[in-house]
Amino acid sequence: MVQFGYTMMTEQAGPRDLVGHVVGAERAGFDFSVTSDHYFPWLASQGHSPYAWSVLGAAAQATSRIPLMTYVTCPTTRYHPAVVAQKAATMQLLSGGRFRLGLGSGENLNEHVVGRGWPGAPVRLEKLEEAIEIIRALFEGGDVTFHGTHFDVEQAKLWDLPDEPVPIGVAVSGARSCEIAGRLGDLVIATEPRSGLLASFDRHGGTGKPRIGQLPVCYDPDREAALARAHDQFRWAVGGWPVNSELPGPSGFSVATRYVRQEDVGEAIPCGDDVGRFMDAVRPYVDAGFTEIALVQVGGGHQEPFLEWAETKLLPALRHL
Repeated sequence: MVQFGYTMMTEQAGPRDLVGHVVGAERAGFDFSVTSDHYFPWLASQGHSPYAWSVLGAAAQATSRIPLMTYVTCPTTRYHPAVVAQKAATMQLLSGGRFRLGLGSGENLNEHVVGRGWPGAPVRLEKLEEAIEIIRALFEGGDVTFHGTHFDVEQAKLWDLPDEPVPIGVAVSGARSCEIAGRLGDLVIATEPRSGLLASFDRHGGTGKPRIGQLPVCYDPDREAALARAHDQFRWAVGGWPVNSELPGPSGFSVATRYVRQEDVGEAIPCGDDVGRFMDAVRPYVDAGFTEIALVQVGGGHQEPFLEWAETKLLPALRHL
């Protein structure tokens, strides 16, 4: 049975609100939750970007059942992989075993802030592969010294480790990332319902492992209001990943999406309160073979009504897909 998750979108709400939202998602019956890990919002109209790992620590204490996950953390530029391993191990202990570490090759939007430049995609994937190897070595315990092409680790050791290593998910968008995910990941992450990505993941060792997708939605009883809000805050989602990963800031996304129309957004994001429209948007992920699908409700100030509607209308319907 496919599981349905809730996204704590750090780009559109402050830290205290985000924790309240995931408490509401647990109460509403969502099967799991994921959390974005940004330094900037995509667009200035979203208006937020708190530190995801502090939010996750608070969420671990405020909830008791719902799984937590980064979706996704880049362990190569803003963060050193040895520090990511320590954060993830601590989160697993704080949450009582409910945490999964989602990793990806990153976006210029967030990583440029440390002034190390932004390499091309092949180098980013090399760095991701090396980072995962370091994180896995630290999860095994003991002292780790590592000298690679991109990273150095000197006598590192995690002193507080969970009994079982934190599951690692790897975000994919093409053949090379699928190869890394299949070989080094415990699960795969994607934001498009492309069955070819999952097939490639399987060919490289992913068979039988969980596969998590994500879909933005915009609930509102007033469909026109939902369309306007989705266009204002989420029109960047209409662009492809090769472009989105390269833009350096919200102003760049604003310029890049200046010709995106409301109707374009409406075709990509289900808007309004028609359950059937939302089910139609989710179905391609189910048909492609995703085992978990995380929903992103657009608009930080519109989470509570969405959660109430999801509990009574949307989730019961999705259980029948």
